[in-house]
Parts: sequence; C-alpha cells; structure tokens
Amino acid sequence: MATRPRRRSPVRRALVLCAVALMATALAACGKDADKDPGDGSSPDATSLTITLVADDGVDPESFELKCDPPGGNHPQPAEACKALEAAGAKVFEPVPKGQMCTDLYGGPQTATVKGTYKGKAVDAEFERTNGCEIDRWEQLGATFFNVPMQ
Repeated sequence: MATRPRRRSPVRRALVLCAVALMATALAACGKDADKDPGDGSSPDATSLTITLVADDGVDPESFELKCDPPGGNHPQPAEACKALEAAGAKVFEPVPKGQMCTDLYGGPQTATVKGTYKGKAVDAEFERTNGCEIDRWEQLGATFFNVPMQ
C-alpha cells in the first residue's frame, strides 16, 4: 500500500516564515544601543547642556556649556552646577502646567534656556522669574547653575 506524500498547508508555511522573520528582526536589534558611543569619551547617558542666560533687559545673552560625569565645559562652576542639577532632577525641565495657580510675584528680568541632554535624554527648557511657579523652578537649580547673582 503506497502512502501519499503529505502536503504542507500554505497557512502553516506563512506562519513559520513570519515567526522566523520576527525572531531574526528581534535578534538583529538586540544590544544595538549597548555599543553606541557618542565619540567624545562620555557615556550615552551623559549630561551635556547649553545654558543661555539673559541677565537683564537689553543685555546680550551669555551661553555656557555644562557637562557632568565628570563636570566640565566652560561653565564657571561646573561641579557646583552639576550638583544643583542632580538635586533638582529631570522634573525641573518640565514647564509649569497650563492653568497652574501661581503667586503673582515678580522675581526679576532674568530668562534662560537650557538645551542638550540630561542623563541621555533630550532637554529643551525655558526658565524665567515672572511668577511664583517660575521662580520656584529657577531656584531649584539656583544662581550657580545659571551663573547669575540674584539681587
């Protein structure tokens, strides 16, 4: 008695091919970020920020580079600024929520922008001293971070 050769189901073949393709994609992506090197000797989780400060109305902006781990850049006090940043944490870069009740208190004309990366995450934040909420954000980082003496 002769047996007929078994025919494979086209659905089964498609499922096997999809599974193989999925596994190959997953394996190809494994460890892809582990060997990323920024090329400057720092780790991919490094902090590298540009702080641009306008200390008063009509004054030209000043910019400072701040790097942490290890502290550096052209910021006048990088170690102290990195300590202030570590104490404040990433939340300080979040804007004041819309509709947030804030005291009507003017803290001064100073404004600043902070751009770059904090612990490997992109940062693009603006700071001012126009009300109690904004003053609190500014003071979490402090005068040393922004390199501006406060009145």
